[in-house]
Amino acid sequence: MTEPTPAMKVRVSQGITQGLLIKHDAPVYPPEAKYNHIQGSVLMNAVISKTGDVTDLEVISGPSDLVPSSVSAVRKWKYRPYLLKGEPVEVQTTITINYQLQ
Repeated sequence: MTEPTPAMKVRVSQGITQGLLIKHDAPVYPPEAKYNHIQGSVLMNAVISKTGDVTDLEVISGPSDLVPSSVSAVRKWKYRPYLLKGEPVEVQTTITINYQLQ
């Protein structure tokens, strides 16, 4: 009896996954963060499933006041599946959300 092969997960750059993004809800700039002039980038590791859903999200860094808004928005994003040899595979990538006051 042969062992089942483990699900393959591929590391893909943020630039590649941006090209696969088909549904993108922009994060809401938290009013309190705006009022307090908090800006910066929230950096996250993400796993995108074979169906294009964000299934795992881990915050690496960023201002704590901006993290909930970023996580909430990115969890709703949808991607076209990443294909390897014609088959959809799970993808690990990095996502950066930038907050800048106008």
